[in-house]
Amino acid sequence: MKKLINDVDNLLSESLDGFATAHAGIVTLGPARQFVRRQTLKPGKVALISGGGSGHEPLHAGFVGHGMLDAACPGQVFTSPTPDQMLAAAEAVDTGAGVLFIVKNYSGDMMNFQMAAEMLDRDNATVIVNDDVAVENSTYTTGRRGVAGTLIVEKIVGAAAERGDDLAALKTLGDAVNTATASMGVALTSCTVPAAGKPTFAIGADEMEMGVGIHGEPGRRRVKLASADAIAAELTGAILKDLSLKAGQEVLLLVNGFGGTPLLELYLMVNAVHKVLAGTGVKVARHLTGSYVTSLEMAGCSVTITAADAAMLALWDAPVHTPALRWGM
Repeated sequence: MKKLINDVDNLLSESLDGFATAHAGIVTLGPARQFVRRQTLKPGKVALISGGGSGHEPLHAGFVGHGMLDAACPGQVFTSPTPDQMLAAAEAVDTGAGVLFIVKNYSGDMMNFQMAAEMLDRDNATVIVNDDVAVENSTYTTGRRGVAGTLIVEKIVGAAAERGDDLAALKTLGDAVNTATASMGVALTSCTVPAAGKPTFAIGADEMEMGVGIHGEPGRRRVKLASADAIAAELTGAILKDLSLKAGQEVLLLVNGFGGTPLLELYLMVNAVHKVLAGTGVKVARHLTGSYVTSLEMAGCSVTITAADAAMLALWDAPVHTPALRWGM
């Protein structure tokens, strides 16, 4: 295992210290590094809180700031944060309008965020993200997994919170964005969790895992490596089937890298997905391309499509200023 680390046990704490130093104008660390919070809170605004295991950077801490999250709780690599972290974050960033938790559908995250919500003595609601169309159940979940669509939910709901929408409206919007969003990914290589010191799974040099999860969980099937066009056709086809999109529908398209795929290849995948969508009459209204919801150094990518109306597109376009996403400011 070759990684830039000092001590496996201190990997997360040292990384968080560096993150907070690099983005000191936007975020700050909570006590004992329990959470990353927005540097300047907006009074009277519903607080948005998310979190999950580390190793998926910039998700979630990279999306803390104006127009997105107010706080993010980092767990150890691929391990859920604790209810105590979530409670501490909620108490630190709630300015009186309540708290909305945005939770990926993974068993540990679901259990711990639910416990935190039950213990929290203030108004709160939860949006569950389950955008992965690859499999209904996996090693980590009951039901569909929450993957890169989480970014879409956090951005659109974050913009609505920034303009002053109340807790009930944000919960309704978050659920609607999740319903309108679907994702599927492919892995070309495994990743290595530092504490394990070896690849999470073995995969041949001429193989790929279709429908892989962001922790390296198995997908739909292990197959021989195919062309980018063939991969795009399968990923996009599964999403189109799930969303039942009709010709003329406008969508957001996120082509997301898993950490080990260069932009050269990701933009090639954008082109490949566009060719598939062109044949259906679906119109891409907005793009986002890059490694935003990663799996350490895994090579591969995911495709996320959100069926968006004019209101969602306006919220997507609204100003955002976070470590990982910045526009309009």
